[in-house]
Amino acid sequence: MHPWGGSEELWAEAALCLQQAGHQVTVLKTVFEAEHPRVRQLRAAGCAVEGLNQHSAFARRIVNRALPARWQWTLLDSQVAQVRQHLRQAQPDLVVVAQGSNFDGIPFADACRRGNHPFVLISQKAAEIFFPPAQLRVAARLAYPAARHCYFVSQHNLALTQYQMGLALDRASVVPNPFNVPHAGELPWPAPGAVVRLACVARLEVLDKGQDVLLQVLALPKWRQRPLHVSFFGSGVDGPALQDMAALLGLTGRVTWAGQVPDIAAVWASHHALVLSSRYEGLPLALIEAMLCGRPAIATAAGGTAELLVDNETGFLAGAATVPALDEALERAWARYAEWPALGRHAAAHARAQVPAKPGQLLSQLLLHQAATA
Repeated sequence: MHPWGGSEELWAEAALCLQQAGHQVTVLKTVFEAEHPRVRQLRAAGCAVEGLNQHSAFARRIVNRALPARWQWTLLDSQVAQVRQHLRQAQPDLVVVAQGSNFDGIPFADACRRGNHPFVLISQKAAEIFFPPAQLRVAARLAYPAARHCYFVSQHNLALTQYQMGLALDRASVVPNPFNVPHAGELPWPAPGAVVRLACVARLEVLDKGQDVLLQVLALPKWRQRPLHVSFFGSGVDGPALQDMAALLGLTGRVTWAGQVPDIAAVWASHHALVLSSRYEGLPLALIEAMLCGRPAIATAAGGTAELLVDNETGFLAGAATVPALDEALERAWARYAEWPALGRHAAAHARAQVPAKPGQLLSQLLLHQAATA
């Protein structure tokens, strides 16, 4: 389990804004690394950041696997007990339960509900195939309506969460994640070259990000014959498996494993378009950043992707994370390669119009409103 994920940027930015405005913020993290740069930044700003009991390294690995709900709840018990104790002592004006998905924080939300502590929920992802286990679903149907507000990063995730619970959420809205490029960050088009360069910016975890599908598309005979190169940016547990798969498919030299990079704008200075083959998403941060930098995208219609990517206007949408669907979208894109600079400019303008310049600051203002009415 990683000590920090992209799904944590929204609450972190909001926490910094609140602390800088004179409010006291305490952060309780389930996976904690004291020397992580973001943890150090939060502490330097005055936030109290504490790690919840993480059990043994073996137990932490178990929690990250698809085990029966009763096992996961048992492993969470000590963390939930710590949260309950902290809430009783601190009596906060508002609790923010920030979830990496749409149900993984429910035990903490349930603790807030049972203790009558005002709280909001943030959900970063929802997957059609993952309905909550029965025990967790019962708790979710109580926790979500009890929240002061429920924040999602896409309308797709909001709607899907309601379907999975069989419950309408009257107090729910969408706030996108912060991004790591300037809001007015459109870049010059890369210098012309003999090869079309695509970047796949996503953690290397195939269950969500589907890079295995993209590799199979690249291995099709017609794509082998075209001057196309894909750079994979990111890290993750499936990195070695994906590299072995690429070697088996004979893609050595046609793909690059570029790892994690600190400067995402530098990626778009040298690449022509984004390609994403995700199976599940919230709203891809990589898509927002690529569009703001003036790059079109070829992406699967996962999560909120289709809410930002306008098919054939700011990029090319694949109907599903399958080889035929992604191949079809990539073929449409290839046929219009001469138009990519114009599509990129349209993408940048569209993203600026749809995505607020400072999502973390926006969330902080919404949280203050919820605290004032709690």
